[in-house]
Amino acid sequence: MAKTVQVVDDVTVRFAGDSGDGMQLTGSQFTDTTAIVGNDLSTLPDFPAEIRAPAGSLSGVSGFQLHFSSSDIQTPGDSPDVLVAMNPAALKVNLKDIKKNATIIVNTNAFDAKNLRLANYETNPLEDGSLAGYNVIQVELNKLTMAALEGIDLSVKDKDKCKNFFALGIMYWMYNRPIEITLKWLETKFKKKPEILEANQKALQAGYNYGDTTEIFTTRYDVKPAKLPKGVYRNVSGNEAAALGFITASLKSGLPLFLGSYPITPASEILQELSKYKDFGVITFQAEDEISGICSAIGASYSGSLAITSTSGPGLSLKMEAAGLAVMTELPVVIIDVQRGGPSTGLPTKTEQADLMQAMYGRHGEAPVVVLAAQSPADCFYMSIEAAKIALEHMIPVILLTDGYLAFGSEPLKIPKLEELPGIKINFRKDPEGFHPYQRDENFVRPWAIPGTPGLEHRIGGLEKKDVFGNISYEPANHEIMTNNRKNKVEKVADFIPDLVVEGEQESELLILTWGSTYGATKEAIRNAKLKGYKTAHAHLKYINPFPKNIGTVLNKFKKIMIPELNLGQMAMIIKSRFLKDVIQFNKVQGQPFKVAEIENKIIEVLGGSNGK
Repeated sequence: MAKTVQVVDDVTVRFAGDSGDGMQLTGSQFTDTTAIVGNDLSTLPDFPAEIRAPAGSLSGVSGFQLHFSSSDIQTPGDSPDVLVAMNPAALKVNLKDIKKNATIIVNTNAFDAKNLRLANYETNPLEDGSLAGYNVIQVELNKLTMAALEGIDLSVKDKDKCKNFFALGIMYWMYNRPIEITLKWLETKFKKKPEILEANQKALQAGYNYGDTTEIFTTRYDVKPAKLPKGVYRNVSGNEAAALGFITASLKSGLPLFLGSYPITPASEILQELSKYKDFGVITFQAEDEISGICSAIGASYSGSLAITSTSGPGLSLKMEAAGLAVMTELPVVIIDVQRGGPSTGLPTKTEQADLMQAMYGRHGEAPVVVLAAQSPADCFYMSIEAAKIALEHMIPVILLTDGYLAFGSEPLKIPKLEELPGIKINFRKDPEGFHPYQRDENFVRPWAIPGTPGLEHRIGGLEKKDVFGNISYEPANHEIMTNNRKNKVEKVADFIPDLVVEGEQESELLILTWGSTYGATKEAIRNAKLKGYKTAHAHLKYINPFPKNIGTVLNKFKKIMIPELNLGQMAMIIKSRFLKDVIQFNKVQGQPFKVAEIENKIIEVLGGSNGK
């Protein structure tokens, strides 16, 4: 039968099933193809912390959401237009999130008595009328996959694992995506396993053909390429972008890159990604614990490397004593903290912004460090470079905050030319004449003397040092001088960072102040509110310690300041204490990022229906 083609501007889809159903792989392949097609996109993987949760259970549901568009977008979307549900549990967990009249593609073979019971369904939702109002498309995924793979020498279990590619083929047809990109990926992935390669390729092709020939699909959709600035783009997750940023900083500085790290969700991919770049002189050390990770980085910094360590909240806690050592020795080290839900083991695979206070104040003694935060997956690339630049040029530890939402989410990164990026100046001290290890320049920066340089022997370590000369000192007055020197060095960084920029309605009574991953949802919420007549200004903080020099001036311009955060108000507390501002808090601690609608509704509530007038 003839199929109609409908052009749409943007679409949000969600793949959902058991942890073993390959939903993350399916979503990633759909994402890569969509990026190559040229759409702007944003993703939100969501999976349980257990390696393999009980099959068919509500707690075992794994999901992958993708928002793609022919125009600029900032978030993975609030509510899916399409849900692909591989079993009853996936349907039950995700039904509350999708739009009314959304399309639901369900694997009817999974809706047996056992799976319905595991998902706490008393009746079959495909038969009891509870899905009225949705466009439900029932597909026998297991049965159709088995038929497509008839004759291939694989077990029934292995053939069943290919049903995600059958579903992916349907979605490629439905949204007019080419299958050749995934076919080529499969050739690379399974070139040594020809039976598995053939099975997955046949399942993908069969799913595509099924969409084309079956009468249950009457419409396919076309999302035109986005009109993005010209250039070469690569789809990156936040963790991939951070790794690439540190490699770029290594190239810009001319220093070898060293990562000392202990694997921890959701930061482990930084270690895994950097381990692929040995040809660029990158050294990765998988340490026995978090303390070893940061201490090895401090040692690498002492010997003249660009040294970094990666972690998440629990690991950051363990690294804090050694972070104080980096403060005392005044060595450049970057700690990237991919925040997750806490406390303790907490929510390892969910997102949160609750490590801010720890990053700012979590060390014993007066031990200030520079604190930065990335705003999007692609921005993790640029903020990694910036963290390295500040650490190296100011001889100072830097904590870079991202979070699970940014780390696992992805978006297109326009790849810059190396010469377009700012330089990183490295000044190793080589002249022994007049050298003292704690003499300082106008920015309170001490010299970086590499061990083994003739005439530059000096003491270093965790005990307090004599100002200028570096001998161990317990003098009360000297300790106060050195404490102030370390504080002043952090504060001087403010001279080298950009001013805080205010976007939107400059004369509005309301300023929304954001930091970290709340940027995208807030920007889209402000755009939506403006269409309804509500005037709002927006300022986003990527530099947190020190703040931009003009932040006080910006805050004083507005009658109301609202701070949305994925915590109980940590940035709000800092702003209140430093600037004595009566801040409106908007907090969420559910392990999930803000939805655009949540912030939009809060804007309207704060402005009281006055349209900002």
